[in-house]
Amino acid sequence: MRILLVEDERSLSDALVKIMQKNHINVDAQYDGEKGLEAAQSGIYDVIVLDIMLPKMSGFKVLQTIRAEKNFTPVILLTAKSSIKDKVTGFDLGADDYLTKPFQATELLMRIKAVSRRKGEQETFTISYGDLVLNTKTCILSCENPEKGTKKEIQLSAKEYQMMEYIMKKEGEIISKENFIDKVWGFLSDAEYNSVEVYISFLRKKLAFLESKMVIKAIRSRGYKLIDESQAQQPD
Repeated sequence: MRILLVEDERSLSDALVKIMQKNHINVDAQYDGEKGLEAAQSGIYDVIVLDIMLPKMSGFKVLQTIRAEKNFTPVILLTAKSSIKDKVTGFDLGADDYLTKPFQATELLMRIKAVSRRKGEQETFTISYGDLVLNTKTCILSCENPEKGTKKEIQLSAKEYQMMEYIMKKEGEIISKENFIDKVWGFLSDAEYNSVEVYISFLRKKLAFLESKMVIKAIRSRGYKLIDESQAQQPD
């Protein structure tokens, strides 16, 4: 899971980042509305935690803009205000939840978990696509072959898991190298394209070991997609 935190109080932001990282949540922090909007528009986040009172652009305006762009990433609004009017405004603009400062970090973590489930995360802790099953708790990728009556599985490293989770959830959509870098290494990362290429190579070898029918196909000048090998030779 990758979270976007848009909060201009640096001390609060730093504390929340540390807490999320301690709970194995990837998080990118922005400190004003304009930068927050730019990051949100990347579409790589599972949840956005958004302060209302921000410099350069309010949280309300950020939320209104991404919803107008058909970006339905779950949004939790943070604010020092507790009036019913502000809450109604936030929900009318498309917020999924609302948390008034001060709050306990454990409560924010619970809210993040709750809204991410609404987006579609399954309690079974698995993601399936084609003949592949990815366990989101153990980071084990498995493939069952009914014809042979066999099942193979393999452990993925942290980066391999994040890339595999992303490409499986996209279900055959093309993912650019830029999007891989933003999603796996972070929106502000200085990782280069060859980092993506290296991990794609690792994943291809692991798919071969599993004897999966799914392959990661390179689409020239566009990126990669996960498809059944029977479609791999078809032109795009």
